[in-house]
Amino acid sequence: MRLVVLANEQLKEELLSTGINDSCKVDWINSSKEFSSYTDADAVIDLLFEYNGYESAHLTDLLKRPVFVNSMIKTIVEIGLPVIRINAWPGFLKRNIAETSCNDEVSKKEAEKILGLLNRKTEWVPDIKGFISTRVVSMIINEAYFTLQENVSTKEEIDIAMKLGTNYPYGPFEWSKKIGLKNIAALLTELSLTEKRYQPADLLLKEAKEQ
Repeated sequence: MRLVVLANEQLKEELLSTGINDSCKVDWINSSKEFSSYTDADAVIDLLFEYNGYESAHLTDLLKRPVFVNSMIKTIVEIGLPVIRINAWPGFLKRNIAETSCNDEVSKKEAEKILGLLNRKTEWVPDIKGFISTRVVSMIINEAYFTLQENVSTKEEIDIAMKLGTNYPYGPFEWSKKIGLKNIAALLTELSLTEKRYQPADLLLKEAKEQ
């Protein structure tokens, strides 16, 4: 199995964190333009699809094989191509479970095989914006910012309280640093267009703009 993966250094490190099966060869690229040089690859993984705002046009010629994209906000329907969405926000890609969405049963089987070579189990979720785990974490971070802007406590104290009280690996502000506050703000803003409970805190939006 030969994979071609578009990633930055952080996401490359996270993808490799669970190891790779010996039967799998990975070619790493830095730009979407390089995909055209790997037409013989068995699968394509574009971990920078969302982060760099690429249009989907560069993926069209690759669809004879499974194509994974890191798209947290755009759904498969909105992308307009039969791709496989994967949750590759920083921090989430380290897990041995891949939160994934796909609208085709044949592609699902192929995806499970490929992710298995990356030592990950596949968790199929609906094709919704933000998947599930990132919606939950984003809301926790948002509530922490509401608490902070009301001067209830400090960032450090809120992080400590959440870790001790819920046994989370990170506090909400620690999570926001790992994920990137701009990513959190973008997802919450998008979700709030149809569900007001996702309305981001003013302080969260302010800090996101300052980054």
